[in-house]
Amino acid sequence: MTDTIAEVRLPTSELRDDIPFFTKVLGMRMDMIYPADDPRTAVFSGHGLRVRLDRDAPEPPGTIRILTEDPDGFAGGRRSLVAPNGTCVEIEERNPPMVIPETVHSFVVRRLKDQAPWIIGRAGMHYRDLVPSRLGGSIIASHIRIPDGGPVPDMVHFHKVGFQLIFCIHGWVDVVYEDQGDKMRLTAGDCFIQPPEIRHRVLEASDNVQVIEIGVPAEHVTEIDHEMDLPTPNYRPAREWQGQRFVYNRAKDAEWNPFRLPGYVCRDTTIAENTKGVAGVQVVRRGQGDPVWAAHDADIHFTFVMSGAVTLEGEGRDPYRLEQGDAFVIPPGMRTRLGDPSEDVELLEVTLPGVFETRPG
Repeated sequence: MTDTIAEVRLPTSELRDDIPFFTKVLGMRMDMIYPADDPRTAVFSGHGLRVRLDRDAPEPPGTIRILTEDPDGFAGGRRSLVAPNGTCVEIEERNPPMVIPETVHSFVVRRLKDQAPWIIGRAGMHYRDLVPSRLGGSIIASHIRIPDGGPVPDMVHFHKVGFQLIFCIHGWVDVVYEDQGDKMRLTAGDCFIQPPEIRHRVLEASDNVQVIEIGVPAEHVTEIDHEMDLPTPNYRPAREWQGQRFVYNRAKDAEWNPFRLPGYVCRDTTIAENTKGVAGVQVVRRGQGDPVWAAHDADIHFTFVMSGAVTLEGEGRDPYRLEQGDAFVIPPGMRTRLGDPSEDVELLEVTLPGVFETRPG
């Protein structure tokens, strides 16, 4: 197979003005120019890009984005330039710091019977938004399903996030993770914590597998890693990514203990411990005693009803009878009560931070 080269064509009216800009200001190399007596075409390469400037090009000037580890040391520290041919040039950081927006607190109830649309997203998966407001961009909570089982058309990738949870509520899915050994099967009641930037790949799924995915912040970048093969040869279960460890928590290993609220029991997924308090995840069932009114001081408090039913009562609000597939967010300081739980009720509670105060009464 012969080597191929791709290039972007841009217009020019006077190459003599563009040559010093693309070579001296942008630091690109001129590879070609012709004809000699009256140049109308020149080709430049650099920064992973090949650009052809052509006097006869019909296209508009366009925009070039240059990503660099040292934007202040590139092009004299300017972040926005315009070439003589009219091409806009934007200089950006190659790995900008992740910014988690301040939470815009609100009381949210999302019901399955409201028939929120399913959107086809990455790798053909169907997404249902559980917190449409995203709480000001601080969190995304998605109900994800893959209707048809079999191999998943996924690639090795990673997410630039502060926190990410994958909790299986139906079916199974096989995933392989960097430095975590061979593929792992997530079944109903199991969950993964995907630390920031851990490489992974979804391999195969059962028919109608369904998961709940929580990501912080709501808008985060997914990058493809074309170099890494999974599984990796090293098994390092204690490895940390930005202070967080990978968690594979299985329902079959659960130990049930009293929940922070009377009337319920819970199993801890060890996520608060392994994220060093960034987030906490509990699975909650009906226990002994009567539910009580209470308020919390967590920044984000999200709950998904996995089975059964419960009545969400909120101070100054009409009660909601919630069923399987429903979700809600309780803002800090708001008094609520989870009343009249059915015998088979099971809730998924996700909080940021993982440790917070609950005030009954």
